[in-house]
Amino acid sequence: MPKNKVSKEKSLRRTKRLADIAVSLCLVGALGLIIKGAVDRSSTLGSYERVQSDNIAESTTPTEAAPDPNKTMYSQISVDTKDKFYGDLILVNNQHQYFSTGEEDLVSILEMNDETGRDFFSAVDYSYTIMRQAYEPMAKMVEDFYNLYFNDTLIIYGSFRSHEFQQQLYDADLAETGSDTSTRVAKPGFSEHETGYAFDFSETVNNDYQGTGDFAWINENCYKYGFIVRYTEEKEDITEIRNEPWHFRYVGIPHAYYMTKNNLCLEEYTDLVRQHPYDGEHLEFTDDTGAAYEVYFYASDDGSDTTLLPVPSDYKYEVSGNNVDGFVVTVYKDEKSSQGTTQADLAEPETTPTTEASEETAE
Repeated sequence: MPKNKVSKEKSLRRTKRLADIAVSLCLVGALGLIIKGAVDRSSTLGSYERVQSDNIAESTTPTEAAPDPNKTMYSQISVDTKDKFYGDLILVNNQHQYFSTGEEDLVSILEMNDETGRDFFSAVDYSYTIMRQAYEPMAKMVEDFYNLYFNDTLIIYGSFRSHEFQQQLYDADLAETGSDTSTRVAKPGFSEHETGYAFDFSETVNNDYQGTGDFAWINENCYKYGFIVRYTEEKEDITEIRNEPWHFRYVGIPHAYYMTKNNLCLEEYTDLVRQHPYDGEHLEFTDDTGAAYEVYFYASDDGSDTTLLPVPSDYKYEVSGNNVDGFVVTVYKDEKSSQGTTQADLAEPETTPTTEASEETAE
């Protein structure tokens, strides 16, 4: 065979091998890019400010970006939709009824006083009860008041009431006034006293607590313990209840602070929080002590028995229903939580037997 023909065939074979190698390298490179892209997309959760299980694939943040420690990570928990009717932020008024379970976690005020050695305030008798979580803040507030003024005349003259007892008070007020409605006693089923989160102060000297004199300190500082003066004269058009300086409602420290400092009643605050949904701008503020909070609203899934609720994975939080249309989540930005477990007041409460006694005519 001629030499020039052999050289030509060798050249063609060499060229084909080089082409095959080039194609293989291109395929390997393309596969590497695909794998890298998949890895990039799967490692972005740490830098997402709000993450839910159904939008993880949409994240495109590069893996090289360091996670922002100030951003809040979110996951989902399942809560009973009916729990929107329970919790320390529920709105109960003439338009929003309280749906009692009959299993409120109530404690006798005087029994708790006996257990804790507190003798600087009292209740009418041992049948006067309050929600367990409200007792200690109330007692601490009275204790601090006593240590300032050495005044031991405070008495709880109104606390938890059953639906039946509220009916008796309401009927008695209508009989006294001859009116068809009352601005002094809430309708049965529509009274805060039926929740166990409200109580009325009186005092044993004049039996007429007005939040004046020494007692002005309580009305001015109750927010520091998680309470608000629920019914004030300037908010009567909204609450539809006359001024009651003796009526206190437990809502928790963050919310009591914000309402007091911004002169909001519970109706106004409920509306305000609903304007700060989970997928929008959250309500963020810092209280007198420097503690930072973040509050947002999430609508209940009324078409289902359960609602998937987004909650922070890395901070302590609390969940309460608003008794209207959803849930309020309170995030404690200074308290990290590696567990991400709920602090919600949504668990089934324990049953505490109660009896009733006569109380002054009030909400």
